[in-house]
Amino acid sequence: MISKIKDAFNKPKHKTSIGGQALIEGVMMKGPKEIAIAVREPNGNIKLKKEPVNSVSSKYSFLKLPFIRGSVVLIEAMIVGVKSLMYSAEVYEVEEEEPGVIDKALEKIFKDKTEDIMIYLSVILSLFFTILLFILAPSYLTNFLKTKISSNLGLNLVEGVIRVLIFLIYVYSISKMKDVKRVFEYHGAEHKTIHCYEHGEELTVENARKYTTLHPRCGTSFIFMVMIVSILVFSLFGWPNPLLRFILRIILLPVIAGISYEINKYTGRSDSKLAQIVSYPGLMLQKITTSEPDDSQLEVAIEALKGVLVEDKEADIW
Repeated sequence: MISKIKDAFNKPKHKTSIGGQALIEGVMMKGPKEIAIAVREPNGNIKLKKEPVNSVSSKYSFLKLPFIRGSVVLIEAMIVGVKSLMYSAEVYEVEEEEPGVIDKALEKIFKDKTEDIMIYLSVILSLFFTILLFILAPSYLTNFLKTKISSNLGLNLVEGVIRVLIFLIYVYSISKMKDVKRVFEYHGAEHKTIHCYEHGEELTVENARKYTTLHPRCGTSFIFMVMIVSILVFSLFGWPNPLLRFILRIILLPVIAGISYEINKYTGRSDSKLAQIVSYPGLMLQKITTSEPDDSQLEVAIEALKGVLVEDKEADIW
């Protein structure tokens, strides 16, 4: 385990800003200019879809400012992620299912905009679930201890511990699901492939296979960082009444996302001991969210990564 953690910090020849996401029998890679989705079809072929990166920050430059860009990146990543998951499910589906009542109703109302509406609804529901389970529930449970813990910092620490425990239980539980195990293997393939590229090796299954499934610049590490930063930020506002506390928790989410993004960005491009220490908990969590992929999964990840590479390598370096 220790060796794998060290392998994640092996100094690459160059560090890229390319990131990705594991899908249903596929991988999505996002480069500086394009997004590529590679999915293994039921017949064994790999289907590749490419589209240009379309970020709202390209229209409004102030959204690229440090501590502001984190929230923008998070929301856009969720939208792209849900869209990519839906696409991979469509490609991998063996038989076309008859649309349900809700699907038919939405198609009748929104017509050709139905897919976009479904994506945004999925993002909203995901945010609602996240806020309810990881923000409001820990705060509610901790409130029962306020008569036994007099320190505001102590209450916020307990809330943070409960939040992390809920998250760990959730991640560990879904990791036991058969379909999720496959997704986590593709997650490992994504990381191995990016490591291979960053070390300047030819993108082949043989070369990618030898790298670790852990990567400092991972969404899992970012989520864990959000939870740690939230403890510090929430502690600054004491332990007010439940309503005000819930409102503050929600209002401060963009601030926490912004700070966490900057920390994750720093650890992703730094080789310092401090960066390694800060990254360590997130890498340990990746021991759950990534698994060793097989060669066919590495092939898919390689196709996705090749789809976003630009001719000028410097264009995708941090």
